[in-house]
Amino acid sequence: MNTASSRLAGLFNLEPNEAPAVLAGLLMFFLLFAGYFMLRPVRETMGVAGGVDNLQWLFTGTFVATLVALPLFGWLASKVSRRRILPWVYGFFVLNLLGFAIALLAWPDSVWAGRVFYIWLSVFNLLAISLAWSVLTDVFASGEAKRLFALIAGGASIGGLVGPILGTLLVEPLGHAGLLILAAIMLAASALAAAWLHRWRDRNPPPADSPSGHEPRGRPLGGNPFAGATAVFGSPYLIGIAVFVLLLATVSTFLYFEQARMMAEHFPDRARQTQVFGLIDSVVQTLAILTQVFFTGRIAQKLGVGVLLVAVPLAVAAGFLWLALAPEFAVFVIVMVARRAGEYALVRPGREMLYTVVPVEQKYKAKNFIDTVVYRGGDALSGWIKRGLDLVAEHPALAMFTGMFIALGWGLVGAGLGRAQHRRETHAQQPDAAP
Repeated sequence: MNTASSRLAGLFNLEPNEAPAVLAGLLMFFLLFAGYFMLRPVRETMGVAGGVDNLQWLFTGTFVATLVALPLFGWLASKVSRRRILPWVYGFFVLNLLGFAIALLAWPDSVWAGRVFYIWLSVFNLLAISLAWSVLTDVFASGEAKRLFALIAGGASIGGLVGPILGTLLVEPLGHAGLLILAAIMLAASALAAAWLHRWRDRNPPPADSPSGHEPRGRPLGGNPFAGATAVFGSPYLIGIAVFVLLLATVSTFLYFEQARMMAEHFPDRARQTQVFGLIDSVVQTLAILTQVFFTGRIAQKLGVGVLLVAVPLAVAAGFLWLALAPEFAVFVIVMVARRAGEYALVRPGREMLYTVVPVEQKYKAKNFIDTVVYRGGDALSGWIKRGLDLVAEHPALAMFTGMFIALGWGLVGAGLGRAQHRRETHAQQPDAAP
């Protein structure tokens, strides 16, 4: 490695031969998120247009759709090799996007088409992103993940920054149907990058602390379509991750509903709403990129995963208290940006690092169950709770105080998971530990 390459590797905390894999991971996430974020402002506007008081119904519909999708994913994961799971699922989503493009051309003003698209994109969002992270937790061992996950996740933030810009520039010449076709092309290319990551791991054997890295990648996972759920309920460690995700979803939903309420009050024009949503997305992704590239990996490596899982919940708890005392739109924007940027830059990489110390079947099936059913179940349940709190008290302070206590519980669970991950990682590195 020449001097320039050595300096570049030192700047980004890379080891020899890791740069190609990091670039492939960056590309996988960039293409996935750029396509998704082109379409996200449209989804948000459709949600507000359907009525803020009806958002809980969309959340419930998304949860039901997730329950339908999960056993189908579990069946596929049991039948095909793990290197083919993501390409097959993404290929199915590509066909869905092309179908929606045709529907938008045929029925451009259909309210129900908008609602179906809202639910579909919400299911796609979690499933596609969860599956991309499953590939990373499968390919990289725990020690590698601490250094590389946040850097690779920077591709998601760059995609999240570029996506809204592309949508703004291209929606007029291409129309909504054209954006869907472009997103389908990006998703197919993302699948190719994921397949390349598996081939890189084949050429570069994993370190000894990887509990699943030596298992053949061409063999199906086996089991039944509901193995993910049974694995979660049979493992205290996975139950802890599920509770963490449930509390994360609850906090996010409380802020999401408050966002919809404030948007409807301050920006009644739908075009203006979409612009504000896009601006918030851009600020969030910019902050996330800077943190992911230069800070997150070093924090995880030096202070441990637990710090990544605790810092944001504590900041969000303080934000809820601030909103309860000063329910202003400017305050809300600060809290929302801090929560989302912190989740992308700290919580999400830390949460995915938890899966590097579990068996390979759990990396796909149990993880997917938690990321989809548990998350969307938390969305649906907390959506009704938030609506109930708003009906009990006209002032939003009650919901904000409730959110503060939920965020504190979220942080406590994160601290416990950080300790548990460290114990598992230490055990895996012992010479007599089982492979």
